[in-house]
Amino acid sequence: MATTSRSRRAASHLLAVLVLALAGTQYAYAEIRCGWLQNPTPANWWLDDRTGSWTLGTMGSPEAEGMDLIPDMAGKQYVETNGPHGYACACLTVITDKQERRIVKVLKAKQLPLSRCRRDKRLKEPE
Repeated sequence: MATTSRSRRAASHLLAVLVLALAGTQYAYAEIRCGWLQNPTPANWWLDDRTGSWTLGTMGSPEAEGMDLIPDMAGKQYVETNGPHGYACACLTVITDKQERRIVKVLKAKQLPLSRCRRDKRLKEPE
């Protein structure tokens, strides 16, 4: 009888650990997403890739961790649309929350030539 009780307790502890481990899997691995990296106004950032739009941050809300890893977007490979704000083509290595379509952490970022995104028929260039 004592063995059965211990086995049940051990099983319930194992189940609790498994549930906690799986709870974080919605954004547990890094992925590379490439597309139009947009910063149209202060504190508003998103990436439009082949699967849709991914929010990095909006004014008044917390921004993705690691935003400081995004290089200064400027020069010939950057399109200004609103003063110093605009868009560029980029690849980001990120961790996402797929349900919310949010990028929660930027691990790496690289600006690409505008032509790379313009050649991709599945990407619509921002206006």
